[in-house]
Amino acid sequence: MIKVTNLSKKYGNHVAVRNVSFTVNDGEVLGFLGLNGAGKSTIMNIMTGYISMTTGSVEIDGCDILENPAEAKRHIGYLPELPPLYPDMTVKEYLYFMYDLKKARLPKAPHIEEICDLVKLQNVYGRLIKNLSKGYRQRVGIAQALIGNPDVIILDEPTVGLDPKQIIEIRNLIHHLGKNHTVIVSSHILSEIQSVCDRILVINNGTLIADGAPEELSRKISGSGALTLRIREGSSGTKVAAQKLLANINGVSDVTFVGSEEPETLDYAISVNEGADVRAVVISRLLEQGFTVLSLSAAELNLEQLFLKITTEKSTFEKGENE
Repeated sequence: MIKVTNLSKKYGNHVAVRNVSFTVNDGEVLGFLGLNGAGKSTIMNIMTGYISMTTGSVEIDGCDILENPAEAKRHIGYLPELPPLYPDMTVKEYLYFMYDLKKARLPKAPHIEEICDLVKLQNVYGRLIKNLSKGYRQRVGIAQALIGNPDVIILDEPTVGLDPKQIIEIRNLIHHLGKNHTVIVSSHILSEIQSVCDRILVINNGTLIADGAPEELSRKISGSGALTLRIREGSSGTKVAAQKLLANINGVSDVTFVGSEEPETLDYAISVNEGADVRAVVISRLLEQGFTVLSLSAAELNLEQLFLKITTEKSTFEKGENE
């Protein structure tokens, strides 16, 4: 488990990270989401021991990164945004060099061959790194992070500069790594975080402003005051009749017809007064009047809407207010 407590980092008068605290459970795939310059890389560099914090602490599997850095780093595999590659080495030479540098204890040749098989580097094993494509260089960077079989894999912007096919391949690799490792992924790309992560931390201006699974954050922002309803279209008067029925239910503040995503259906957005739960009443009234209810669910924001909302209305989610 990773435990980050009251982490802050200052550069002179500039505060890059402000009082950030969170934990990462074993086997979790965690995403750091934030705009460029939000503080994601700074937090990762502190967690891996690359730079020091101004205040706070970081523990990796019970090892403090400052008090016992060698043991803490033994649990970490790290891919910086710019992989630390040596272009005049072959892939094999570089990985053997990194094995020795990390003082890994597993049998060298079988271990590195296993990693290359996992990240699909067999076809370029003997080639110079400078002659590899961006996608293969990124794979070499991930391979060095896996040397020693660390418990925690930290990947900073792992798909930057890759083409769509390469991005899909790296995402699939992250999914695979998540089966046997704790994985932390940093990105400013919403779809990337959504596709690979179990949980999201949203960083804005060096502050942790939201923490949870995408669907949990969406519910938290949307609140219980919004429902989406889909019914069968029926006769020509169905749309108006259903809207009028819904508007007269106690606790419903507004009903809006929002279109038809499926043939012969009608979709409505229902706004609900704070604290009211009208779901059972909505369904029973509609059924009593002969309407066919196809679905009724809490309205949720997609990840893009979520990100824009919580970074523009961040005070609701500031940890300093809630904890």
